[in-house]
Amino acid sequence: MTVERSPKATEIINHTRELLTTGGYKSFSYADLAERVQIRKASIHHHFPGKADLVLAVVNDYREEARAGMAATSEHFSDDPLAELNGYVNFWATCIKENSSPFCICVMLAVELPTLPEEVAAEVTGHFADLSAWLAGVLQKGEKRGVFILREGAEMEAKSLMATVHGAMIAARAFNNPELFLPMIKPVLNNLVISA
Repeated sequence: MTVERSPKATEIINHTRELLTTGGYKSFSYADLAERVQIRKASIHHHFPGKADLVLAVVNDYREEARAGMAATSEHFSDDPLAELNGYVNFWATCIKENSSPFCICVMLAVELPTLPEEVAAEVTGHFADLSAWLAGVLQKGEKRGVFILREGAEMEAKSLMATVHGAMIAARAFNNPELFLPMIKPVLNNLVISA
């Protein structure tokens, strides 16, 4: 469900998302955010009483966007499970190449999971559950249609693919080379596809 927010609250959310993408939960304070948004810290507290409230709002929005993106991908490529997977992978390839959203904030936050506030950690874990369930559904559909061969079962193959995509994000960032992303994922996708 979409939350109605003031323009300033939306601006705070957007800047927080950028900060989370680049450095994670502990990388910024309300003072850093106030400087970026050009408001006082007290004004941020008015919209989001604490940092956990703010990050929870960001992750909630992120999960909602991700669910909508998965649903749209499935709807667009409903008759082609391989195209669904490629749609997911190509979404990230474009984000990384254009630097529009070069890293999954939930991957960044997962690194900090043991020290995150409980409610934020639950949302981050929920994102991975959503994504792996969607990927497993696509893989099962592809297996039924004779497109994929699943050697480890849909759930494990989905988690493996998810880990590969996220690992490729990390490698692209570590080597400062967006072109690394797709070549690292292709072998895993190719391994799923039944050769003609």
